[in-house]
Amino acid sequence: MPGLFPYPKSISLAQTPSRIEPLARLSKKWSGPEIYIKRDDDTSCLLSGNKVRKLEFLLSDALSKGADTLITCGGIQSNHARAVAIVTKMWGLDCHLILRGKKIQTPDGNYLLDVLVGAKITYVTKSEYLNREQIFDRLEKKLIQQGEKPYSIPEGGSNGLGALGYVRAMEEIRNQMAEMGIQFDAIVLAVGSGGTYTGLWIGKKFFDINTEVIGFNISSSASYFYEKIFQCAKKSEDLLKMDFHLNRKEIQIIDGYVGNGYAKSRPEEIALIKEIAQLEGIILDPVYTGKAMFGLADQIKKGRFKKGQKILFLHTGGIFGLFPYREWFKES
Repeated sequence: MPGLFPYPKSISLAQTPSRIEPLARLSKKWSGPEIYIKRDDDTSCLLSGNKVRKLEFLLSDALSKGADTLITCGGIQSNHARAVAIVTKMWGLDCHLILRGKKIQTPDGNYLLDVLVGAKITYVTKSEYLNREQIFDRLEKKLIQQGEKPYSIPEGGSNGLGALGYVRAMEEIRNQMAEMGIQFDAIVLAVGSGGTYTGLWIGKKFFDINTEVIGFNISSSASYFYEKIFQCAKKSEDLLKMDFHLNRKEIQIIDGYVGNGYAKSRPEEIALIKEIAQLEGIILDPVYTGKAMFGLADQIKKGRFKKGQKILFLHTGGIFGLFPYREWFKES
């Protein structure tokens, strides 16, 4: 058995281990592999989703450096920004969010929770967001001049430190497989900023787990994420002073399911979200998990995953991001 992974200091925020459940009715209907789901949407109420695992390490690092303010960024309905906004108030810190989009007169979804807890928000356009590092830099300098101690967290919490949250999750999956007497052939997930995939990949290698890790990108392209995930993993190596023997060719991203674009859904994707909700009582979101599950369904139809295989779908959360899209889910 591999040795102990050298995790840095962290703070307990998530309710883990998250459950693994069979989706028996869905598996039967699709007549393909046995599909299971890991419920990282249920890691906490206000901190639900994959971001909280990353924040366990990032918040610990921020506090160790004496930070009193956290800065992060994302879309107007960012799950990550909401999690950071909530956790700062749990720990008595200030929060500044750099959000891509316009101020909404009637707050909703994740954005409603950002406003409710009093996060300070800077709104930027799509083009301005492309240069968000400069916005981070200006905001950090301003806060320092005001006597504050800011700590910046990148989009999605996806850096070398944040990714370690999903190394721990992969160790958790390994233990659950042993307890359940199951060997998953593949773990599939949505890829939005790359940190979750990075951690699972590192964990697979370190713990010598014979399970594929397959991502469905919900924005950008597969080639973009090959490089982003590889560089994130290199930063984890540098942080831990370890060599994971990284090879870009091991990264598996299935392209072609971005659809109409980030946070834009097609009718067939919405139909699938409804199908799974009514069949299994599992609520997916249209931005991340809905697109990843649509990709999985399509790949089953195309023969990529076969009958008899066991597939674990990682539910990365997104429940609050569902509500702003209520018009797509009107009763028929």
